[in-house]
Amino acid sequence: MRYVSLAALFGLSFFMLNAAQGADDIIRIGILNDQSGLYADFGGKSSVDAARMAVEDFGGKVLGKSIEIVSADHLNKPDMASAIARRWFDVEGVGAVADLTNSAVALAVQQIARTRERLPWPSAPRRRG
Repeated sequence: MRYVSLAALFGLSFFMLNAAQGADDIIRIGILNDQSGLYADFGGKSSVDAARMAVEDFGGKVLGKSIEIVSADHLNKPDMASAIARRWFDVEGVGAVADLTNSAVALAVQQIARTRERLPWPSAPRRRG
């Protein structure tokens, strides 16, 4: 079931990503989660593996561009997650960041993504109101 959700997440993200995401023909999606601390069992490295398997199941390409998964451990620190997200968006050409399991991290990355016109995909459902 988790693989189906990830595949649906990636499929939706491809339609929402900027088509002109850089000179190269690669769509990069970042998995930014806790890989060594309190939330590692909830997502961690298994989420990265699941994302890569979902990309393989999807065929590895969309709109003629290759799909690449990058990952990092934010260590449950919003400042660390912010620095990683800035580098990913500004230097490495990441178009979307997924699996933000920590609320403080998700809020920090969401603000950066908004200013860069990129997609943050928190894992936890957001409250509307």
